[in-house]
Amino acid sequence: MIHDLIGAVHKGDYRIELEFDDGKRGIVDFTKYVEKGGVFERLRDLEFFRGFSVNAELGTLTWGDEIDIAPETLYAEATGGALPDWMESQGTDAVNHRLLSDSQGSIP
Repeated sequence: MIHDLIGAVHKGDYRIELEFDDGKRGIVDFTKYVEKGGVFERLRDLEFFRGFSVNAELGTLTWGDEIDIAPETLYAEATGGALPDWMESQGTDAVNHRLLSDSQGSIP
């Protein structure tokens, strides 16, 4: 089951506390995303990083129309749970992020 993100609060540096639709919460340190570079390079700018929002339609965390992270990945990291089996078989790089093509949808 995919749980939607319903709330997020910046906790300093690259840490964000996430709340999901099943009531579970956890703090995720996004430093590893920043260190990856690539699409996540923009997150290095702490002011840009703090400009995240919860996209209710996608059920995930987004930064403008540029970056989002799969809600399944956020849930696993925030709660200490495992990724769904279908994600494990594809490899984490394929599913950890997507670029939003516009406000209507995203590119997987």
